[in-house]
Amino acid sequence: MAIKITKHYIVNLSLAVVIFALGVFAIRYYNHYVSAYTDVTINSKVLNESRKVFIRLPTNYDANKAYPLIIKTDGNFNLETWDQALTKQAKKEKGDKAILVSIPNLFFTFTRNRDLVPPYARQDVNTEARLALEAISEPNGEADKFLQFIETELLPYLSANYKLTNNRVLSGFSAGGSFVLYTLHTKPELFNGYFAFSPAAWYDDMTVVKKLDTFLDTQSDKINSPTYLYLSVGSAEHPLMLKAFNNLEQALTANPNSTLVWESAVNLGAEHSDNPSLSVANALRGYNHFIKH
Repeated sequence: MAIKITKHYIVNLSLAVVIFALGVFAIRYYNHYVSAYTDVTINSKVLNESRKVFIRLPTNYDANKAYPLIIKTDGNFNLETWDQALTKQAKKEKGDKAILVSIPNLFFTFTRNRDLVPPYARQDVNTEARLALEAISEPNGEADKFLQFIETELLPYLSANYKLTNNRVLSGFSAGGSFVLYTLHTKPELFNGYFAFSPAAWYDDMTVVKKLDTFLDTQSDKINSPTYLYLSVGSAEHPLMLKAFNNLEQALTANPNSTLVWESAVNLGAEHSDNPSLSVANALRGYNHFIKH
């Protein structure tokens, strides 16, 4: 029996496909670019684009009270874990301790590597040292611009709209972890807490490790006030990630600094994507102990 396909059927099918596609797009947009907290858009002159930030205020937020600040990258990724950890901390210590600001990556354009990879490494995060021709043909990361956005636009906005203490944390995962390390050795005064979960320090033949090692060896006096660094990795992560992590530990051990307190942890059995959720509470615990002592 032949099935007669009418024009009406084709139109309805096309509409159904379009509606389904729009629904999928809307869900992806909501999951990526909308948070359960306060969403603010900042028109950045530094980046020449509009950037959203998700602002989680303490449950019993008091506008007359000053709060510590935590800034994290990658928007909604692992944001629920942060909420749970801060909520648990608030119940234990009878009061929320921080305002959490999360910066999502752009939705329509892939800018994660552009923003988070240091300017001395390739955006494509190649593992090998670059050749002479690649230095010309392949674009570097632009973490310097992203950091300038945080320093000259985001922090002033937050300071103008919320009362903040001098306790400020920068947190990132993977490429965000390398951004945290980049900030530590270029603008250590911006934060007194640095959390790098599974930092991608292996770019261009361990160039991130080498830059941090050189900084600790020759310019560590730039860390002139008490600063806390927390590093973590999953034991089941890629061998290259584990090697970079071990090299970071060696660099920190070889170059002790009285003003830099650091801790590291290997989460047993954890894959790359598992490690951040296993690290947040421990990093917060270590930082809180640091600021109290």
